[in-house]
Amino acid sequence: MANTSSNQHPDKYEVRPGQSTELLKELHILTRDGKMNQDSRRKLKQVFHLVQFIEPIMLEVDQKQATFNLVDFGAGKSYLGFMLYDLVAKNLQHPFQLIGIDMRADLVEYSQKLAARIGFDQMAFFQLDSAQSLQAPQLPEKIDIVTALHACNTATDDAIAFALHKQAPHIILVPCCQAELASLLKTKKSHALKNNYFSAMWKYPIHTREFGSHLTNVLRCLFLESQGYDVTVTELVGWEHSMKNELIIARKKTSPLHSSKALEQLKSLLLEFNLESLAPRFQIHL
Repeated sequence: MANTSSNQHPDKYEVRPGQSTELLKELHILTRDGKMNQDSRRKLKQVFHLVQFIEPIMLEVDQKQATFNLVDFGAGKSYLGFMLYDLVAKNLQHPFQLIGIDMRADLVEYSQKLAARIGFDQMAFFQLDSAQSLQAPQLPEKIDIVTALHACNTATDDAIAFALHKQAPHIILVPCCQAELASLLKTKKSHALKNNYFSAMWKYPIHTREFGSHLTNVLRCLFLESQGYDVTVTELVGWEHSMKNELIIARKKTSPLHSSKALEQLKSLLLEFNLESLAPRFQIHL
């Protein structure tokens, strides 16, 4: 029987004309002899799916101004930055710079060498921790887009802090491994169990962990709203690919007014779940 889905969309998840085959081999999307297998197509599908959310934002910025800068925070091997360069940025009308920030010197060096080898000369990579990134002179003063892909645990919060400090109009996050809040919830378990309504959330560790993960992202979205952003939350890829599947897209409102309602909701959740220790991170006083 014919594979009707692939026949209907023969090119949707195939290598596109003009893509760097050397990059795709480096990302293990193509084998060394340039072939694709089922796992390769799955990886490419995930890449294209993420890019389809970011590409319209990049094109919008490119149309509005003469240059733009994108920072991938906690970039790792900068796979996201490389794919955005290859699929979108190299075809833009105006000059741009894609910048990867990571704490690990070996990953920064790897990305620098790969960019040089494949001729992606409008990419830059810097070894910086979260505190250094806020004042680093090698970074542009104006950042238009901040991305953070699978930024583990509190690295997503560091990316948000960086984006707010730079007043970035666009923030795109795929959070991962939100362990911190689940750990805090565990330490507050005895107090929480006094509330019969919530006590079931602590009965099974897997529920507590997932509840902590969801609550973390709810707090982040409320924080972004309180700072004057419109926030959209959607599914990144199908659940068959990843359980860490949440994509948060924040766009700075044209009006400078911040959301007092979001701020009050944020305060209420921190108080309800005895998470007052997180208040400084969200720039609030309880």
